[in-house]
Amino acid sequence: MTSLSVKQSLAIKKLEKLRVGALFMEPGTGKTRTALELINGSEADWVLWVVPFSTKANLQKEIDKWGCDKPYEIIGVETIAQSDRQYLALRERLAEKEKVFMVVDESLKIKNIAAKRTERTIEIGKRAYYRLILNGTPLSRNVLDLWSQMEFLSPKILKMSYQEFRYTFSDYIERQDEDGRWSYQIMRSKNEQYLYALIEPYVFNSRLKIGVQSSFLEIQYDLTNKLDAYYSKKEEMLQDWRDDANWFLRMTQAMQHEYTLDDQKFWQIRNLVDEDTVIFCKFVKARDYLAEKFPQAKVLTYGTGAFGLNLQAYKKMIFWDKTFDYAQLEQAQRRIYRVGQTEDVRYYMLTADVGLEHLIDTNINKKTSMLDAFKLASEEGKGREMVENL
Repeated sequence: MTSLSVKQSLAIKKLEKLRVGALFMEPGTGKTRTALELINGSEADWVLWVVPFSTKANLQKEIDKWGCDKPYEIIGVETIAQSDRQYLALRERLAEKEKVFMVVDESLKIKNIAAKRTERTIEIGKRAYYRLILNGTPLSRNVLDLWSQMEFLSPKILKMSYQEFRYTFSDYIERQDEDGRWSYQIMRSKNEQYLYALIEPYVFNSRLKIGVQSSFLEIQYDLTNKLDAYYSKKEEMLQDWRDDANWFLRMTQAMQHEYTLDDQKFWQIRNLVDEDTVIFCKFVKARDYLAEKFPQAKVLTYGTGAFGLNLQAYKKMIFWDKTFDYAQLEQAQRRIYRVGQTEDVRYYMLTADVGLEHLIDTNINKKTSMLDAFKLASEEGKGREMVENL
């Protein structure tokens, strides 16, 4: 069996004496094997893995490869949220065990405190003797993503409510809509050193160094046959203008969908694609189109393909559609740039000459969500101006 890497050994040394911990290890650094080593060295009598449903098969392969000395079960985090029957049955099974080791893989899936998956995962976690979270990117929006992950591990880590956490570690603006409901917009984080001091004893964080290089190339193109459809969709949506973040998200998604199959995109990459290529897209119709056009390549959508897959056999990645989510982009890149990769890898990003594409790039570079950008523009009275510039 392959020996542990230095980072894996350091992670085990730090967390093996603790009952709770976080492996914030970049995709490709071997966090699943590290978790298995921690499990095998524990006194656990049963292991519960909570993972995105799309990664269950891949996790099973990892367990088969590295070995697990304890009886275990793998359940999709979506199942916990959607099935009352399975959720209640799972609680009963945990009650029958003495020392459950619960692992939440891709723990960003429980970042939203209002989501049922988060509430139920935290509730189940209260019945576990050991708790471990795994993620390559612990933040996708802002510092508030950390609260529910730490709350799952133990309320004793932060010792504060979500509202107290938000007040302590972020500057934000509150606003009230016409129905009297209050919401808030995070402007920036603060007191980062204090936060780090609170969580550092329970967190192992590593950066990926694998001895090969990665490079990023942007491929710019002008919309051709889909340009009119793009602007028509924009005008159609503007007829129903609302200074509302959900409306903005629906509009930008609809506009991007209009040009996902522009002819120029195919012509720009037709000579790049071979059997070493992974193509990421956002929409199902693009996935089906690309799978037909390029049967030699592996075609994935961000929703299912950005998490949990080990694709070291591939050397090139093409981003057919841009994603609004920085965490999705980073996770996608790490499917091929990870431990076990033996050759330099290259990424290609297709960029159309329209305002929406440049807005996505700006916010990805700032690691800021599109919704936050729109909320800020709305606060400044520039929401409509921002949309008209797309």
